[in-house]
Amino acid sequence: MKHHQLELLHRKYLASLKKENRLVFAVQLGILLAFFTIWELAARNHWIDPLLFSMPSRVWDLLVTRLSDGSLFTHASVTLFETILGFVLGTGIGTLLAAVLWWSRFTSKVLDPYLVVLNSMPKVALGPILIVGLGPNFTSIIAMGALISVIITTMVVYTAFREVDPNYLTVMRTFGASKKQNFRYVIFPATLPTIISTLKVNVGLAWVGVIVGEFLVSKQGLGYLIIYGFQVFNFTLVIMSLVVIAILATVMYKAVELLEARLLKRF
Repeated sequence: MKHHQLELLHRKYLASLKKENRLVFAVQLGILLAFFTIWELAARNHWIDPLLFSMPSRVWDLLVTRLSDGSLFTHASVTLFETILGFVLGTGIGTLLAAVLWWSRFTSKVLDPYLVVLNSMPKVALGPILIVGLGPNFTSIIAMGALISVIITTMVVYTAFREVDPNYLTVMRTFGASKKQNFRYVIFPATLPTIISTLKVNVGLAWVGVIVGEFLVSKQGLGYLIIYGFQVFNFTLVIMSLVVIAILATVMYKAVELLEARLLKRF
């Protein structure tokens, strides 16, 4: 009888949770529709300058045209490739550097002030140097995407490594565990949620780095479309590119969330 009541309560809780999620989604969708409706009305009635702010119907028409002739796929695929590569490199190198700093206390003491200086420096300012050093090609754009996230990844993950409960390591040492075993069985699993949270932050940072890189050097990509649209005063093209970036960044973020769920279940 008691078990039946608990099961009933659990079902009610799940039903209320689903109802709340549906309500949240409906409100989110309503806000989005209201935003586009107000924007369209404001542009058509000249409450805002339609040349400067365009309107959703024009953006949609341009999007369909660019999809039909295939040019949008070319630009979006170039930017997506550069962003994913910059994201993977920035996160991977940052996590590796954090592991090196955790492994060697001497190295962490030596590099600590340099990390602080590099983190406070605007990475965008290094763009021209990367272009001169690596050439005006996609390599410098990917390097830009990686550079903008590598230092913050190193600092956040290294801090997480250091904040793992020392009692766990003490227990491991009493069983004669090596430093490698401590890292593999205690440090890495304990900090996995932090590493995944860093992945989510790095999604946005990688997009920023790649788009800035494309502003500076590229002849293809969504960043190039934005700067080209600005140069020819075609703000419909600029806004369409921003919408595509927002959609792709959201898809990438959701993919990271899916990865998070799978990894946390596994570990």
